[in-house]
Amino acid sequence: MAAHPHLILASASPRRRELLGQLRIPFDVVVADVVEHEDPGAEPRAMVAHNAALKADWVAARHPEAWVLGADTTVFIDRQVLNKPRDLAEARAMLRQLSGRTHTVFTGVALRRQRDGLRVADGVSSQVTFKVFDDAVIDAYFKLVNPLDKAGAYGIQEGRELIIAGWEGSFTNIMGLPMEATKQILTQQGLVT
Repeated sequence: MAAHPHLILASASPRRRELLGQLRIPFDVVVADVVEHEDPGAEPRAMVAHNAALKADWVAARHPEAWVLGADTTVFIDRQVLNKPRDLAEARAMLRQLSGRTHTVFTGVALRRQRDGLRVADGVSSQVTFKVFDDAVIDAYFKLVNPLDKAGAYGIQEGRELIIAGWEGSFTNIMGLPMEATKQILTQQGLVT
């Protein structure tokens, strides 16, 4: 009997770990030691595709037999990307910018296997509309959510009733790993049945 294919998630994100766990396949987590491209003026689709591939390639080079899944997510509004804020002041400025408006969440997904040169990539976008809110709502939100580890300073999975009016597209993409696209990629490679 063949051993189950070895899958590695190249991400430090607890949300990605939780989402991938929903597929009920075994996987390990190895955090890539890379410097991501995070230029606020970058083209968002290209940026997340580059960063997802960067993470997957770094881990795959060290685990050549494994399938390695990398992902990267950003928020895009006013022709600029909003990555993870550096501090609470920047997080507050991001939420003020998003208040009452619709923005796009982009995620790049990359699957690699060094052994046979496998390179698969996909990209997903979703739209999120924020309620109009003031600093008191931002303060309440920050008591519920750590904004510093999230692109755009928010997470859709917690406290959304305070700030989010609605969304279109993949909910899991907004969380950081579009499960529909991810499951399709893994199924095509025989990792999910």
